[in-house]
Amino acid sequence: MTVRVVSLLLLVLVSGSLQGCFPVVAVGVGAGVLIAQDRRTKNAYVDDQKIETKAADLIDKQINSVMHVNVTSYNHNVLISGEVLDESTKTEIGKIISGIKNVRDVNNDLAISNISSLASRSNDGLITSNVKLRFVNDKRFSADHIKVVTENGTVYLMGIVNHAEADAATDVTSTTKGVQRVISMFEYLD
Repeated sequence: MTVRVVSLLLLVLVSGSLQGCFPVVAVGVGAGVLIAQDRRTKNAYVDDQKIETKAADLIDKQINSVMHVNVTSYNHNVLISGEVLDESTKTEIGKIISGIKNVRDVNNDLAISNISSLASRSNDGLITSNVKLRFVNDKRFSADHIKVVTENGTVYLMGIVNHAEADAATDVTSTTKGVQRVISMFEYLD
C-alpha cells in the first residue's frame, strides 16, 4: 500500500470519527462497492440514513432544550446517545424516534446530565477512530460489518454478525485505550 493510500484511509477514518459509523465515501462506483460489503439490504441501508436524518430534523423542531443527542440507526434498530438535562426530555425523544417510519427497536441510552464538553466529544471521536483502525487490522471479522459509536467512553457496537465475529469485535474494543465500557447491540446470523 502506498503512503498516499494509507494517508487517504487515515483521513477518511478521522473525518468520520465523530459520526459513529464507518465512513462511506460516495464517489461513483465506490459507493456501490461499500454498500455491497454491508450485510444490510440496500433498502435497510437507505432506510437507516433516512431514519437518522428524520430523527435529527424532528428533534430539532420538537424539543426546546439544551441537549447533545446522537441518533444512530443500523438495520432499523436505533441507538439514541448523548446527554439531556431531564428525564422528560429523554422520554420525549424516545417517543419521537419510536414514531419514525421503519424504526423496529429503540435503545434510548441518553444520560441525564450536564452536556458533554467539546474535549470529551473529541476524545470519543479518537476512541472511535482507534477502535475502527484496530478492526481493520483484525482478520477475524470485517470492519465493514460493524458500526462503532462512542459516548463518554462507552463504545456501542452495532451490526449483523455471527457470534465469533461479535466476540472478536468486543475483545478488540474492550482492549482499546480509553474504552470504559462496551455495549453490544448486534443482530446474529447464527
